[in-house]
Amino acid sequence: MRRGEDTVRLPTRDEIRKRLREANTARAGLAALSAVLALLIVSPMLWIVWEASTVETPRAYELVVSSQTASITANSIALMLAVTFFSILLGVPLAFLTTRTDLPHPRFWTVVAALPLVIPSYIGAIAFVSMFGSGGEFDTFLGVSLPRVEGLSGAIFVITLYTYPYVFLTTRAALVSVDSSLFDAARTLNRGPVESFRRVTLPTIRPGIAAGALLAALYAVSDFGTPAFMQASVFTSMIYWEFENYNTPVGYAALLALQLVAIVAVVLVIEAGIGRDEDASGGEGEGSIIRLGRWKWAAMGFVGLLGVVTLVVPVAVFTVWIFRSEGDRIPALEFHPEFAFNSVYLALLAAVVACLFALPVAYYSGRANSFVSRVLERATYVGFAVPGVVIGLALVFLGLNTLPSLYRQGVWLLVFGYVVRFLPQAVGTVRSSVLQIDDSTIEAARTLNAGRLETFRRVTLPMIAPGMVAGAILVFLTTIKELPITLMVRPIGMETLVIKVWQAHDALAYRYAAIPALLLILISGLSMLVLLRQEGGIR
Repeated sequence: MRRGEDTVRLPTRDEIRKRLREANTARAGLAALSAVLALLIVSPMLWIVWEASTVETPRAYELVVSSQTASITANSIALMLAVTFFSILLGVPLAFLTTRTDLPHPRFWTVVAALPLVIPSYIGAIAFVSMFGSGGEFDTFLGVSLPRVEGLSGAIFVITLYTYPYVFLTTRAALVSVDSSLFDAARTLNRGPVESFRRVTLPTIRPGIAAGALLAALYAVSDFGTPAFMQASVFTSMIYWEFENYNTPVGYAALLALQLVAIVAVVLVIEAGIGRDEDASGGEGEGSIIRLGRWKWAAMGFVGLLGVVTLVVPVAVFTVWIFRSEGDRIPALEFHPEFAFNSVYLALLAAVVACLFALPVAYYSGRANSFVSRVLERATYVGFAVPGVVIGLALVFLGLNTLPSLYRQGVWLLVFGYVVRFLPQAVGTVRSSVLQIDDSTIEAARTLNAGRLETFRRVTLPMIAPGMVAGAILVFLTTIKELPITLMVRPIGMETLVIKVWQAHDALAYRYAAIPALLLILISGLSMLVLLRQEGGIR
């Protein structure tokens, strides 16, 4: 075949067969590597099942049906349901306000409504407990006792404040992509705004609401720091206290962990049934905008109040603590720069290792698109659905029973725990980039006699690099805030920002939590800005 003076030689039959053999060999090798990584990720859960099975049946039944376990189960379910309900109650109206109304400066208010994700909920818990808990600075005001932010109700309040952005962001994304002409058509049929929203808009954005509600529910049922700080008896805090105090055999903590995982599994099944997609996309038009009129100021005040409560109050509290010096000095709690260095170092290690783990799994899943590839990809999501305190419990006893020296001295078991927990964030972003690769681009490189490794290095890798960077930032952002795994698996003597926050609260010396908390907020905020810049900002 000739084109001008260039001649393109078609591959011979033998060359085609050779390439097919190479492709099959490469695919088999990639599948084997993905299977090994998936098995590593699910290994902590296998230990939990094994440890729970060592408890004798009569004893296991007695532990599971005990009044204490029943109370913990009821509290955990109540916490999850209440947080999910109130997150929807806040998130959906906020999403509607910033997309379908004439609210002034919608981008600014979108950022304000989303920023609470930057602050770990346990940081907010410390601020509210110190101010409105028993013996707090505002325990009474002008001689009147104020409602105390503590216990189960306090945990519901604080976790809701820092999880509603999940519902807000997923619902907002659904509203932005929905065909707005459907809403306009309902209005022309003499349907009022409320009726149009209920009968037209709500069914089409239901998958978005369900996705955000799932994230809020999973966060609530798996959160450790906030219930612990609020003295709420839920699964996560009780598992940790059993691990810390050794009041009962390890099998009891494992049984509690399995019950918690069972609740998570039920949530996932429910969400799968509710969050079915309904095709309402394709409408890029602006559609009609609801005029708020005099309610405009009330809407801005509502969003602004949320911003003050979730952002300004904690930052102000911690800033005031920096300049306080009452009480005896506690040298063990004083801040040292190495705490911040350790946190950043561990988070960077976790981000790099997570991307290395995610690359073969995501590439195989995106390119093969087979049943096996989907199973292996989903297996890596197990850790994200399992609470961090359960993963920490598994890794501690795995380390003590198999690699005690690695557990006591090295950071790699801790980094592995982070990867187990947050690998799906890297897998998801890398796989999205892999799916964007045009097969013809790779085939063009192969026709130029480039080998598979050379093609991957020079063609494929640059194309999926943005997804890897976004995944690394997400893993870094969540790792640096992770409390239970850090608390349970860290090497002896290694202190981080989250550890100092925990120790300061444990000693009721809140002023020592100020600098670590503010640094966590600052680093998380900068990471979020980098991520938004990487993804092109908020629409």
